[in-house]
Amino acid sequence: MKNVAIVLAGGSGSRMKSKKKKQYLLLGDRPVLWYSLFAFQNCPYVDEIVLVCGEGEEAQCRETFAEGYGFSKIRKIIHGGKERYHSVYEGLKAAESCDYILIHDGARPFIDAAMLERIFDSLRDCPACVVGMPVKDTIKMRNAEGYVEKTLPREKLWTIQTPQSFSYPLIRQAYDKLMLQEQNALGQESRSIRITDDAMVAETFLHVPVKLIEGSYENLKITTPEDLILAEKLAKHYVSDRKENNLLT
Repeated sequence: MKNVAIVLAGGSGSRMKSKKKKQYLLLGDRPVLWYSLFAFQNCPYVDEIVLVCGEGEEAQCRETFAEGYGFSKIRKIIHGGKERYHSVYEGLKAAESCDYILIHDGARPFIDAAMLERIFDSLRDCPACVVGMPVKDTIKMRNAEGYVEKTLPREKLWTIQTPQSFSYPLIRQAYDKLMLQEQNALGQESRSIRITDDAMVAETFLHVPVKLIEGSYENLKITTPEDLILAEKLAKHYVSDRKENNLLT
């Protein structure tokens, strides 16, 4: 068995209002991207990492993460595409000849060993799994006039996170179909679909059931300056815990 983690680190981070991209901002004394790469580097089930960065950032990522931090599982560093799903597709092509794929947003620093254990346990029985958590708030659907259309049943609603994990042949086939549709729909915007996550690609093009796995409420995605404030506090505990377990010097 060969398992590959695709880590997406090519986002512009416009909502962060920073000259530096959010994945390179510091949490403590380490970049945001370091945390998820560290988790995959130390996961015994992950054999290789494909790092997908912005165009022209390949050398910087290699020097900082593969060489500087010694993340030896980073075997390929490539640049992504225009949209997130284009970057995922480039990662999938780079990760050929593997059995399972984990697709993760590099702006989610706080994945941990227990979460990865749950993912790989679930992949034994289901070829499409995503992590997430039940919503805490009441969710209402808004109509075009700005009024409540209906209240959704909270007990059935989850917020979806990454990593999202799949059998490689399954997710590659789904993405091949997506890219073919996009090619055929050029100039026909009404025929295109809006992709919000990788599970949606599998659901839409292969109609496969996707299993929900417990992630963590700490598995936040850093998008705005407010997220960075909370992440700073979480990072202190993250690093402290790993020092106690002799994972960090």
